[in-house]
Amino acid sequence: MSRLNKDLSLLQGVGLLTTSLLGTGIFIIPAVAATTAGAASLWAWLILIVLVLPIAFTFAQLGKRFPHAGGAPHLIGRAFGPRLEQGTAFLFLSVMPVGLPAALNIATGFWHALFALSSGAILVIQLATLGLMWLLGQRPAKASGNVQTAIAVVIVATVASLWWFGDLPLASMPLLPTQGVAWGSIPAALAVMFWCFVGIEAFAHVGEEFKSPDRDFPLALLIGTLLAGLVYWACSVAVLSFGAFGSPQANGASMPQMIAGLWGDNAKWLAALIGYLACFASINIYVQGFARLLWSLADEGKLPAALAGRNRHGVPGRALTLVVLICAACAVLAWWQGLSISALIRYANGNFVLVYLLSMAAGWKLLHGPWRWLAGISTLLCLLTLSVLGQDMGYGLGMLALFLVLSRLLARQQRPRPAKSL
Repeated sequence: MSRLNKDLSLLQGVGLLTTSLLGTGIFIIPAVAATTAGAASLWAWLILIVLVLPIAFTFAQLGKRFPHAGGAPHLIGRAFGPRLEQGTAFLFLSVMPVGLPAALNIATGFWHALFALSSGAILVIQLATLGLMWLLGQRPAKASGNVQTAIAVVIVATVASLWWFGDLPLASMPLLPTQGVAWGSIPAALAVMFWCFVGIEAFAHVGEEFKSPDRDFPLALLIGTLLAGLVYWACSVAVLSFGAFGSPQANGASMPQMIAGLWGDNAKWLAALIGYLACFASINIYVQGFARLLWSLADEGKLPAALAGRNRHGVPGRALTLVVLICAACAVLAWWQGLSISALIRYANGNFVLVYLLSMAAGWKLLHGPWRWLAGISTLLCLLTLSVLGQDMGYGLGMLALFLVLSRLLARQQRPRPAKSL
């Protein structure tokens, strides 16, 4: 029986996942991939979709059989016990000090491109963004679903308009070129592009809130993954056709540059608004996912009972308030220390790879038949990604090791001491 309101429809679920996967990536990753691999990036997107689908299918089967607000940590706990469940939850929460400040910086960067904002004004915008997420999260999950479905439609329409008004595809730019392609550059491009599909694990937290989780959760996950992959590929075609890539500055401004090229400089306002909304949607699903994770752990007696409270709409309002306050504190700290976006993102990526790896290993243990073998393939793919990241895995591995050491020490202290003999 679901512990939360079963409000989400299939369409709302697709909107939630699509905006989570597109997020900030749609405005920079296609340009970075084009800079790295040129026309070969079009093949790289298709390869990446094929590689990600086993992971998506595994999450879909796990979510179908075990819908739970605890998401990936709950699945890992079912497979490997409460210590790894709590360790994975700690990995999720330790993303907040690094990943969320980076995402908030990218979101406010769209307004910084239009206005000469001071450092203090940027922080105010970031905190206001978190405030909007808190207000939206106090409503039922379908409210976030409706908002993010609308944002997904805007993003897809923007990319479609680039094709329509830009007369794409160009005769000089084959959709899947076979001549003059730098095939050897595809692995380097894939290493960057993989992060466009980080977000599936956060989507698992809302599986319990679908009206028909057995049917709609796996469908929403698979449709959202394929739709996001198609939008990324279509955007890459536009980036290559317009030549909106090259330097780091050009890559960051690729979408505004293409929109301004079609409709003039005034259209940069549209690009800024769409960019901010995409970032908002991507961050929002993580904030809501973190809140549901804390609420689920509290509801099961693994965290203080005060976090298990729900508001009049039946959503975990107290847990959300705590998450937003922690996010605000992390944003202030990152702003005060002047930490770079690239460093923050690299640290966060290591956490996500570990969560994916543990989730796929849980699928190997919990699933049966062909789905078990698919989870095994997904586990190997995650291990390959982990090896490619190298030293960037340091933060994630360090956080997991820190938790396991601390939990073991606490367990020893709580063991009853044997009575002394007289």
